[in-house]
Amino acid sequence: MAINEVVVTSLGDLIDKVTPPEPDPRTGRRRDSGVYRGESDARRPLLTSLDKLSGLETPHGKADLEEHILRNFVRYSRPYFPAPPVNDWEVLVTAQHHGLPTRLLNWTYSPLVAAHFATVDGGGELDRVVWRLDWKSVHRRFQLPEIALPVQDLEGILGGDRPATPWALFAREAGLKEFACMFEPPSLDQRIVVQSATFTLCSDKRQSFECFLESHKLGSALTKFIIPAGEAARFRDQLDLVSVDERRLFPDLDGVAAEMRRYYS
Repeated sequence: MAINEVVVTSLGDLIDKVTPPEPDPRTGRRRDSGVYRGESDARRPLLTSLDKLSGLETPHGKADLEEHILRNFVRYSRPYFPAPPVNDWEVLVTAQHHGLPTRLLNWTYSPLVAAHFATVDGGGELDRVVWRLDWKSVHRRFQLPEIALPVQDLEGILGGDRPATPWALFAREAGLKEFACMFEPPSLDQRIVVQSATFTLCSDKRQSFECFLESHKLGSALTKFIIPAGEAARFRDQLDLVSVDERRLFPDLDGVAAEMRRYYS
């Protein structure tokens, strides 16, 4: 099935559309299990920071540099780790968190946080988008547990008879099959906690994430909630009204300054 597209015209409309119509029979609650990602251009594919390293016009052009980039990060970053990483997956997460180009894709459990990143620049003539991923259906397709994987479990779950490390993934070793999964990062700092952050990891770094899912007949795991360009400013004001802003999502002096700069511009 194809990726579903839904137009939303207000923050309340978005919340209504992501709220399950019926309570979960096990819990009695209307809690959505999907994860979300906000983009300021609804036409843009789901590209990782590694994909975008060669530019948006020619993505994936520097995919072969992935291993070299991480090796140099490891080389120079060790003195700055407050505690030894659990494994090399945690190193990869830390690198992504601090802006290194990687194959990881950021998501959040909160549609409001995703809407913030979709509308933070306020104006413009582009439609925005909040992507929703039904990660449980992705896990079912690739025969993975229907749980949010902790980073320390990635080696055993993905590797079969041999531990699956980032290096094995880069080199396509250890008999790794094609897969995509969602996993939760450790709480490296307060920003990860307040943003309800999570990541997806994909075995393929030569195509965008939605194209990979569609190639495995998983297009229906994605929904695009389109925010029309004319409604983006209203969305932004509504997010400020419910205190979803830089000061709360980046709880430091940079976040305070960013909110003041945008709010008073």
